[in-house]
Amino acid sequence: MKKSKFLLIRLLWITLGSSFVAIGTVGIFVPGLPTTVFMLLAAACYVRSSERLYNWLIRNKTFGKYIKDYREGKGMPMRAKIFAQSMMTIFIFLAVFPFSPISVPGLWLKVLILSLGIIGFYYVGFKVPTREAK
Repeated sequence: MKKSKFLLIRLLWITLGSSFVAIGTVGIFVPGLPTTVFMLLAAACYVRSSERLYNWLIRNKTFGKYIKDYREGKGMPMRAKIFAQSMMTIFIFLAVFPFSPISVPGLWLKVLILSLGIIGFYYVGFKVPTREAK
């Protein structure tokens, strides 16, 4: 992917990518909000705008390898898929269960978290390719 020739367009891509990094970071701590999807979107924005930011993102020790593998079409190991889906299930259940210590208020927010969680669970399980662990 080539960087845009226009500075304003590159700045817009950087702003959008940085917004996705911020949302993805929040997703680490908020049940039901996906992290990986937003980091993949950030990588797609950064590759169009800043090689330095793209390299920073894919060299991140926490999720950089997963982003790079996904962008190269390698997918993720079965063990990582099972772990991701297990964590999604636990935290989504805790967020929507009324007597949970981290239960969110309001029915609409619970429905939103449950819906996004189901979409994330499906995406990780059926759309992300599975590769053998190294």
